[in-house]
Amino acid sequence: MKILILGCGQIGSTIASNLAKMSQNDVTIVDINGKALERISQHLDVQTILGNGAWPSVMAAAGAKDTEMLLALTQNDETNMAACRIAYSLFNIPNRIARVRYSDFVEFATDDESDKNTLDFFNITETISPEQLVTDQVVNLLVYPGALQIVSFAKDRIRMVVLRTRRGGLLVNQSINNLKQHLNAGIDCQICAIYRRDELIVPTGSTVLQADDEVFVLMPTAHIEDIMRQLRPILQRTRRIMIAGGGNVGYRVAKKLENVLDIKIIEQKPERAEWLAENLNNTLVLNGNASDENLLESEYIDEIDIFCALTDDDENNIMSSILAKNLGAKRVMTIINRRSYVDLLQGNTINIVISPQLITIGSILTYVHMGDVVAFHPLRRDNAEAIEVVLHGDSHTSKLVGRKMSSVRLPNNCHFAAVIRDEEIIMAHRDTELQEGDHVIFFVSNRKAMQYLEKLIQVKLGFFA
Repeated sequence: MKILILGCGQIGSTIASNLAKMSQNDVTIVDINGKALERISQHLDVQTILGNGAWPSVMAAAGAKDTEMLLALTQNDETNMAACRIAYSLFNIPNRIARVRYSDFVEFATDDESDKNTLDFFNITETISPEQLVTDQVVNLLVYPGALQIVSFAKDRIRMVVLRTRRGGLLVNQSINNLKQHLNAGIDCQICAIYRRDELIVPTGSTVLQADDEVFVLMPTAHIEDIMRQLRPILQRTRRIMIAGGGNVGYRVAKKLENVLDIKIIEQKPERAEWLAENLNNTLVLNGNASDENLLESEYIDEIDIFCALTDDDENNIMSSILAKNLGAKRVMTIINRRSYVDLLQGNTINIVISPQLITIGSILTYVHMGDVVAFHPLRRDNAEAIEVVLHGDSHTSKLVGRKMSSVRLPNNCHFAAVIRDEEIIMAHRDTELQEGDHVIFFVSNRKAMQYLEKLIQVKLGFFA
């Protein structure tokens, strides 16, 4: 696939790195920052073009005429939207994906009852909103205390929850075979992987769970609390939240939860604090610095269930989180943009680290991977992935349809996790026979397995005859 990427920032460069490692992709990157392009060209086999990606001449020089996909990932929404419009009108690029940060572009609707929003006028085929993706992740983690990461499949009917087992969990020091004995009839789940002291364990029924294992569990959304209870003691339900940062993410989280939780927001900019106070109904807005020890103590930080550092400044988020934890906050959750920081901080003083990069990258790669990929989620600091695909064809045109899981030769570090068939959720079992139309969820613990998996799920040409 020939792919044109606009923007060489953190998101654009990471996406380029992922795509360039796949031999079938021809990647070109456009940016106005010559030094950034020079750096990336030294490490990746990609073509680079200096210029504004929304200019027709620059797009033409980048080979837009025979490009199959445009990824408009600059930090400027207007540039991304204009580029998609030009890509459609002048170059007929079939797939046009835009990163759009501000909700006004997405949510503002016309008055002509056509159900169109602003983005429809720019011929964008898919929209990626990092702020909304991060907001959804933060809200999920607040609703299910004890989870480190939650990702959704099959229109949110099933989720993968990453958590750390603790002493007191009913299944700790027992084999996985005993799990069903503890669950109510009709409830099932799949433990896809265990990381113990950073070493991957592919679990079997006889695997014994230990305290402090990092466990990846696929489970029906309706039964998350029941299943989490088996792996760690029940945490006190979240009631009091303090948010550092009233930007897009902080505001959206508060807006979504303010009617069910007791929320305080600390915002440093007076004008923004005033705006927040006017637009939030049941949230206490404080104008100040979240790293101010006196302010935190005066607002009873020791009574806060979760302190959430949601600004766009990594250093401020880290410092305010550590301070809040030292002053008595029960748990802290922090947004970290720099990936090198994520590995250092996860699971130490900071309980939960959220990487907007990884969340956004997963959403983008869903549209890029070959085959009918419905969802793609990077997991565990980008060292593993969970993928949902739809199977097509029959036993003659597909390497999966009509075969039992036990007879399918998967690449190393790739495992079946579950099948969603119509309204039924089937946890992976060696005797499960795959059918056309099945949504299959795979757990991949090594990215090198992705190329083989993509070929495995593709349908032979005879299917379209």
